[in-house]
Amino acid sequence: METVLQLPESEDPCTIKEVVEALRKEKLFPSHESKNWGDWIHFEGERTVISIESMRGLTSSATIEHAEDESEELTPAILRAFGRLKWVGIGEDGEYPLD
Repeated sequence: METVLQLPESEDPCTIKEVVEALRKEKLFPSHESKNWGDWIHFEGERTVISIESMRGLTSSATIEHAEDESEELTPAILRAFGRLKWVGIGEDGEYPLD
């Protein structure tokens, strides 16, 4: 399962560092990995990852790729972290708040 997240157009892009710090505030243990084809945020001991689009270290779009056996606290903590940065979820019915 995937959850698409983005910053509204009215907001300035944030840095990947800000995203990682927001995840840490939720007591998660993220690590950022930058590859030629994109950026990834992994979590210690979890298979869920975040694919995050970035341009020169700035980002406004990400996809959470949920593992089937993830802990119950992981997704809500990720959504709270992104919500704190004013991101929104994108679903079939449009945007929805993350907090």
